[in-house]
Amino acid sequence: MGLEGVNRLGDFLVLAWRPRLLLAWLRLWLREVLVSPYRPRRSFELIRVLRASHQDFHELMYGETPVHTALSLFRKAGLTKGSRLVDLGAGRGRALLAARWLGAEALGLELLEQHVALASGPLARTGAVLRQADATQTDLSLGDATHVFINWTAFAPDTRARLVTRLLACRPGTRILTVTRPVEAKGFTVLSHHRALFTWGLESVWIHEVQGAGTAGPGAAL
Repeated sequence: MGLEGVNRLGDFLVLAWRPRLLLAWLRLWLREVLVSPYRPRRSFELIRVLRASHQDFHELMYGETPVHTALSLFRKAGLTKGSRLVDLGAGRGRALLAARWLGAEALGLELLEQHVALASGPLARTGAVLRQADATQTDLSLGDATHVFINWTAFAPDTRARLVTRLLACRPGTRILTVTRPVEAKGFTVLSHHRALFTWGLESVWIHEVQGAGTAGPGAAL
């Protein structure tokens, strides 16, 4: 069984405990197979969005977070019923399903409007919300978030810097989970580092906590 098969099996076994979430997962997978906004790879709409967001094509095409992986990471980060997760770059919303599995509120921001149109319906049936937005340019309204998830594996340094500026709007104590790289800026303390399975293989994940004004320690470069 290849990596894709392992992740699909892991997701199925986890979601079998939540039939409503399993149904949404199956609908999302089917829609991606039949109609993907990333095909053709260089569509006019995709090029327009990339130019408007000042991002490169490869920043959007880095893989996804399986539900079973997100569930494990969210548990480590203390996400529970009553928490509120914001996923910046939510893709097909697998991480949002994991948050709903734990009973948390789940909001995802995704750059491509067509992708949101395809995925928002099945996600809405689970109580999750997927919105079209450029996380680097939009007021993220992160004040109510308890946890923020960012799969910034392929993001360029300037894109990450713009996101960090947005993250500074989070209230003290907010948990920030980043894939591949830690937040390298003042105002964030690294709580833990983990290795987790993604669609492309094992990857590092950092869990940070946002510090209050005047309490920021040194940058979190590792």
